[in-house]
Parts: sequence; C-alpha cells; structure tokens
Amino acid sequence: MNTTTLDDAPLHRFHYRLLLCTGGGPFIDGYILAIIGVAMIQIGPRFELSPLVEGLVGATALVGIFFGAALGGYLGDRFGRQRIYNWDLIAIAVLSVAQFWITDAIMLVVVRLLIGIAIGADYPLASSLMTEFSPKRYRGPFLGILIAAFFAGGAAAYLVGELLLPTGDDAWRWMLASSVVPTALIALARLKTPESPRWLANQGRDHEAAAVVTKVFGPGVVMPPATVDEAKSSVGFVALFRSGYGGRLAFVTTFWTCAIIPVFAIFVFGPQILAAMKLEGSASTVGSAAIQAIFLVGCIIALLLVNRMGRRAVIIHSFLWSGLALLLLGLFPGSTTLMIAALFVIYALAAGGAQILCYVYPNELFPTHIRGAAVGLASALSRIGAAIGTFLVPLSLTTLGTSATLLIATAITAVGLVVSLIWAPETRGLDLAKAASINTDRDRTSK
Repeated sequence: MNTTTLDDAPLHRFHYRLLLCTGGGPFIDGYILAIIGVAMIQIGPRFELSPLVEGLVGATALVGIFFGAALGGYLGDRFGRQRIYNWDLIAIAVLSVAQFWITDAIMLVVVRLLIGIAIGADYPLASSLMTEFSPKRYRGPFLGILIAAFFAGGAAAYLVGELLLPTGDDAWRWMLASSVVPTALIALARLKTPESPRWLANQGRDHEAAAVVTKVFGPGVVMPPATVDEAKSSVGFVALFRSGYGGRLAFVTTFWTCAIIPVFAIFVFGPQILAAMKLEGSASTVGSAAIQAIFLVGCIIALLLVNRMGRRAVIIHSFLWSGLALLLLGLFPGSTTLMIAALFVIYALAAGGAQILCYVYPNELFPTHIRGAAVGLASALSRIGAAIGTFLVPLSLTTLGTSATLLIATAITAVGLVVSLIWAPETRGLDLAKAASINTDRDRTSK
C-alpha cells in the first residue's frame, strides 16, 4: 500500500472540522475586543469615564492576552495542545456572562483582564494544533484563515452592537455578555479534537502519534521523519533561546507588534476614530463594521496570494500599501467622506497580508518542542505594544488630534516594513520540520 506523510497528505474532512474549531478562538477574540468599542458609547457616560480610563478599559484585555499567551504556550508544549485548549473557552464563557453584572469601571477592568488571559492562552494552542495537522500545501492558507476569523468576529460584534444599542441604557450589558453564545458553540465543537501527533512523537510517544494519524486520516498517511531540531524534547522559554531561535523571535515579535497596533486601535476605538473624522451616530458603528468586513476581505485576498507570491513578498507589500493609506489619512484628515472611506478600504485590504502572517510565520519558524512557547511569547510581547497603543488612542485623539494619531500609526507601519525587508524569510513549500529548522539556508531573504 502506498503511503504519504502528514506534510503531503490530501485534504480530509477532519482538516475542515479542525479549522472550524481552531478558528473559533480568533473569532471570539475579535468579537470580544470589538464589542467593547460599541459598548463604550454607553459605558463612558454611564460611569463618567475620562479618556485615560477609557483607554485602560480598551487595553485591559490586551494586557491579559500578554499573560495568557505566554502561559498557554508553555503549558501547551509541556502538557499537550488538546488537553488545555478547551478549558480556556469555558473560562471565557463564564467571564462573558459575568460582564452582565458589572457595577463600576474597576470591576469591568478586572473581568476584561481575566477574559484576556483566557483568550491569550488559546492563541498558541489552537494555532499549533492547526499547524501540526496541516499538509504543507495548505498550511499557510489554513493559518491565515484563523486571522480572517478574527476580523469576522470583529465585524459580527459591531453588527450585534448596532442592533442592541437602541434597545435601552443597559444595552451595553447584553453586548458584553453576548460573547457567551459563540464561545459555548465552539467549546462544544472542540470536545472530540485529538492531540497533536507531532507533539506526541516529540514526547517519545510514537505509537500514540501513529494511532492518531491512522484514526484521523486512515492507514495511507504516516508521520514524517523527525529532523535534528524536531527531535529535541526540552520545552519552555529557556529552551527557546538556547536552541538559537532568539533572532527569529525578535523578527516575529517586531513585525507582529507593528502589524497589530494600528489594527487593534481601530478595532477597539473604531467608532470614536470615525466620529473624530466627522462620521457620527450610526455611521460610526456601521462604518466600523464595514472596516472589519473589509479587513476580512483583505485577509482572504492574502490567503490566495500567500502560496503564489510567497510569505516574504506578501508581508512587504502589505506593510508598504497599508502604510501609504495611513499616511494619506493622516495628512488629509479633513478630506471628503468618500475619500476617507476609500483610504480606509485601501488600508484594510492591504493590511490583510501582514495580519495572516502573524499566524503563519510564528508557527512555521519554530520546531514542535518550542512552538507553543515561541508563539505564546511572541504573541504576548506583541500585545505589550498593542496594549500601550490602544491605551493611548483616546488620549492621542483628545490631545494630539486625528491627524497626528494616524501619522503615528504610519510610523509604526513603516518600522514593520523595514524589519520585513531585512529579516523576513521564505518558507513557502517547505515541510514543517524544514521550515522550522535553523540548520538550512532557507533564511536567506534573497530567495
């Protein structure tokens, strides 16, 4: 009987089910981060929040993601991906309901912090599972779909918020609690997900790994041979740096930070940013939903290009064209509504490339024994910048103005472009073990 390895396996219905289960995490993440933007329309006046406190509320979940991503990545490498990645959704569901009974800003900050920790834990766990089950031909698009799900969640949140906003002064409570619905559905769907066979093999549990592959794909698919890098079993952050992956961690963390600071600011404070540009009332919330939908379209376009153009070309073009759109918005904030809308559309479409690579590169550039820790740490470190940026958006809009705020976002995007030009490698078409190995010459950016 002819056999093929996990890297070259044909698409199977299991891949689509796993995509739904793992993509549910980013969808919930996008939903929770965006819904607060609409809820703040009522929360701000209700609790008489200053711009400083509004920024704190908006950034709190990102601070939680910092801790949760680092912890979830380490635990995933230590104890397995599948064992943990359902418990974080149970925590999110419980905390989502708890938001309904918020009585003051302090309580809101605490609950949002805990939600962020649970969300962060899911980042490295879900993406590692998707990576380690995916054939190399579909790995990039599948990982990119996880980010697309993030923007789909954001668009859904703004639409739900717009529907609930006219229902009364306590509509914000229903908005925040509404995240329990998608969370509960995804948690149920995840119950039968098997453990990653690559993680099992890395732990020396080869028979269990082979049994998982056979059960999921049938007897025609087998585990690929381990490379030198993949054969190591030490885990954790110390192992990450001792293995020589510090340079890759620096690249991933830097470009990820530059990619998400402007996006998260628009996610959390989209209505306020658009209102500052003379789009007020329903136009600001509907406009924010439209921007999230266009982000989603940008991600879909990038999914179609990531294998054709390659990872390096996609990320460079993404930072270049999205940065130019932000620059024009910053230089001409008083333009017509049509011009502002067109530039936001260009930005959202172009940003899709860098966004999907926030999941593709971190999962491809590190081997199995440290993949969770690397993705978790990179995600955590990138959230420091995102949290600071989100925290400062209301203050920047109030003190510096819309133009200066958008020009700062342009500068951050320019840093991402420069870093990608210097460091971005090409991993298109490589087996996962080869993509993650530092013992080959694939890091040369001239490829």
